Amino acid sequence: MLWLIIIIAAYFLFSLASLGDRYLLVGPPNPKVYAFYVGILSILVLIFIPFINFYLPSASVIGFSFLYGLIFILSLLAIYEGLKRFEVSRIIPALGAFLPIFTFLLAFFILGQEGFFTYQKIFSFCFLILGSIFISLEESFKVSFKSLLFAGMAAFFLSLCFVLSKIVYSDLGFWNGFVWMRLGTFFFALFLFLFKDVRTEIFRKNKSFTKKTGLVFLFVQATGAIAVVLQNWSIALADTVYISFISALQAVQYLFLFVFSLLFYKVLKERISKKIIFQKIFAIILMTLGLVFLALE
Repeated sequence: MLWLIIIIAAYFLFSLASLGDRYLLVGPPNPKVYAFYVGILSILVLIFIPFINFYLPSASVIGFSFLYGLIFILSLLAIYEGLKRFEVSRIIPALGAFLPIFTFLLAFFILGQEGFFTYQKIFSFCFLILGSIFISLEESFKVSFKSLLFAGMAAFFLSLCFVLSKIVYSDLGFWNGFVWMRLGTFFFALFLFLFKDVRTEIFRKNKSFTKKTGLVFLFVQATGAIAVVLQNWSIALADTVYISFISALQAVQYLFLFVFSLLFYKVLKERISKKIIFQKIFAIILMTLGLVFLALE
């Protein structure tokens, strides 16, 4: 299960990038501006073209690649609009619960999930979902219909991205599929430039961007980019039946963040209590059981 090792490494790097985001961002960014920058940076994928057997695929595959780009931009808008309107403690636990469930349902109806319904896979999937919820749950957790709506929309869009990427990779292989989907993301990110608040933010002179924060920003972008490549590589490698597990394993990212918060709680200004530690340990036990059942397959 090479894909399992790769996705765990990807979520480790995602957790490092999240730490950098916490350092750089005082509050949630403008959702459209954030999605614009992420999408525009996707054009950097062109540097891979001279090193791969790049070719023009069928119109249907190009359509799926660009549909992925549109859905990915929508997922970013949903996530950060939710974080802008509600506390992180309302969005992240719900997102962690919805994401693997939606991924399973979409993969079941679109890709087929033959071979999923074994005791090992079902137990593993359930333990990973429960672990994801408990590891991301905060003491101040409160739920509302609107916060669930934004978390649900974000999870649905992200789940659809998982499924669409598997369709593209099954046809084009990893590198060609990765390049075409990033081009689709770049294309739809350009439309965000039509919004006035996006143009205003982009052209605004920000003198607070010091050399120190600049280095952190570069670290976050580089780490996040490698994590995205690894995550997509695991999707390309894994059998269709394991796509749901790749999304459920995002719980591992929260696990790494918890470990970092224990090690650097003074720097990160995290609130640590015995109750939180016991809750996270319980979540770790659940995730460990999930990984054990998955490894037994």
